[in-house]
Amino acid sequence: MRLSLTDDPRLNRLVTLARAVLRSPPGTARIALAITMGAFCHVVFALAVLSMIGAMFFGMSQSLGSVPWPWALVANAALIVQFPLAHSLLLTGPGGRFLTSLVPGPHGQTLATTTYAVIASLQLLALFTLWTPSGVIWWQAEGSVFWLVCAAYAVAWMLLGKASFDAGAEVQSGALGWMSLAARVRPVFPDMPTEGLFRIVRQPIYIAFALTLWTVPVWTPDQLAIAISYTAYCLLAPRLKERRFAARYGDRFHRYRADVPYVIPQMWKIGTRRSGPRVTGKPEDS
Repeated sequence: MRLSLTDDPRLNRLVTLARAVLRSPPGTARIALAITMGAFCHVVFALAVLSMIGAMFFGMSQSLGSVPWPWALVANAALIVQFPLAHSLLLTGPGGRFLTSLVPGPHGQTLATTTYAVIASLQLLALFTLWTPSGVIWWQAEGSVFWLVCAAYAVAWMLLGKASFDAGAEVQSGALGWMSLAARVRPVFPDMPTEGLFRIVRQPIYIAFALTLWTVPVWTPDQLAIAISYTAYCLLAPRLKERRFAARYGDRFHRYRADVPYVIPQMWKIGTRRSGPRVTGKPEDS
């Protein structure tokens, strides 16, 4: 049997949402708000990703920060801490209510995923553009080693993109909120991700991000601080997410957890898994 692209539920969600936007019911103010939020979200998201790629490519040795030392240590530490702290707190009940309150009027709940993506993008943009470099370079790849490291860096970023797609591109990019508002439909969040890279490990987004931290061609004390801090976050933070998944999906998540390793792939155990029934509700950061 021949399958079309839209037989993939990950693509089907995006296609369905895009079609709904193209058939948006009248409402000039609502549509204008949706498009404005969407444009701002995706511009900031793109700038954040580009700043991450560029800053880490140079080992955090090139940035706009200029805080005098030793106060730069305090400023840089604050930049490191602010992202995982807010990133996790905004996924709690009070954090979700705070997100909703940031958009005046009746559309705060619908735009919550877009607002969340905007905040996360601004946090990452601040981290990678306002960092104050130490000025010390320990190692810089050259010759064939440089190209090998660059290839590994590119693969790590491609894995991160693939994992984000598998988790639900519309949520990870912030598109779900503004597109749902434009179409005047209730946001429908992706089911528990079990396909793609999620068949290999339970936390592919965190693992792929950790790989980007360690495959850079320039090493400095700055890059090491970023790499150690966020690798620890990538290993520990998903434990909290899995508690939410256990509460939300129950036995289905427990079976998935028993079958799929946390971060280290067991290729010989990878088999065909079926997705369970869709569950709608609060978005989860994957």
